[in-house]
Amino acid sequence: MSGAILTIDELTGLVEEIMLKGGLSPLHAAALTRVIVAGERDACKSHGVYRVEGCLRTIKAGKVVPDAVPELSSDDSAIVRVAAGGGFSNAAFEAGAPVLAEKARKFGLAALVINDCTHFAALWPEIELLTEHGLAAMAMCPSYASVAPSGGSAALLGTNPFAFGWPRRDKNPYVFDFATSVAARGEIELYRRAGKQLPDGWAIDRDGHPTTDPEAALDGAMLPFGAHKGSAISTMIELLAAVMIGDLTSPEALEALGTTALAPAHGELILAFDPTRFSQGRAGDPLARAEMLFEAMTGQGARLPSQRRFAARQKALAEGIRLTSEEMALLERLRGKGLDAV
Repeated sequence: MSGAILTIDELTGLVEEIMLKGGLSPLHAAALTRVIVAGERDACKSHGVYRVEGCLRTIKAGKVVPDAVPELSSDDSAIVRVAAGGGFSNAAFEAGAPVLAEKARKFGLAALVINDCTHFAALWPEIELLTEHGLAAMAMCPSYASVAPSGGSAALLGTNPFAFGWPRRDKNPYVFDFATSVAARGEIELYRRAGKQLPDGWAIDRDGHPTTDPEAALDGAMLPFGAHKGSAISTMIELLAAVMIGDLTSPEALEALGTTALAPAHGELILAFDPTRFSQGRAGDPLARAEMLFEAMTGQGARLPSQRRFAARQKALAEGIRLTSEEMALLERLRGKGLDAV
């Protein structure tokens, strides 16, 4: 089967059909499809259609509730809570985000706590939704133990992604989203599938020795970015987005799951800030002042984060999304056989 170029609507329909056939409720099928198609649209292959098979595998293993109904609770504080009920996190976030934005505008800052969710997706789609409300935002979550702490010899921390966004008038927001490991685990898997060696400094094997073999890395542990600095940020995420919100740490998530082949269950923390409320009473428009900083950076030849992703988005909107023959074969197999294909 040859590769193909699909419109965003065509890929959306195909992925959603697969998700529904896999047993997800319409609520979850639509939410997962949105983030997977966004990954392909923005040329983030590690979070695109490659993730569909893992979602179905997690459903088949009974490690996620495919028809869970997120339960939102909100009091007079700045904290919004959504109990995901063992379902995927995406629908839970979509349930809580409008209330989070409302509270951030009311109080200046607010937090969304998602508990008991299964998570696999990139965080930048969530961040972008909040920047569309004129808010700055942070999102973070643990994972399962697959990263050795700096100076350690075995997996303990998760890949523990962290994302931040700043709104910009009439421009794409300033957004970054990265794992606190040297690379996302999905990147290691893509190297393995391509039969390529990893760059030096990405991983250690099960005996704690440096390795460039993706198989040995997946059997051993990844390393944090920036040595002790990335390790400290990853630990912060364990504390804020697991311990503080009463959910699973990465070692606990791995123990509960029993494997790294499925999507992990834990919690997620999202923080939203209203720049105009924080700068109230001070001279200057915070969004305009931010533009001065961005212009100074680009004036030196620096590239703002996510600029390549936004360029890929514009190309996909104009020309469609190109999938390889292998990716099309995977999607057709999953559409034809559903859970029997995994």
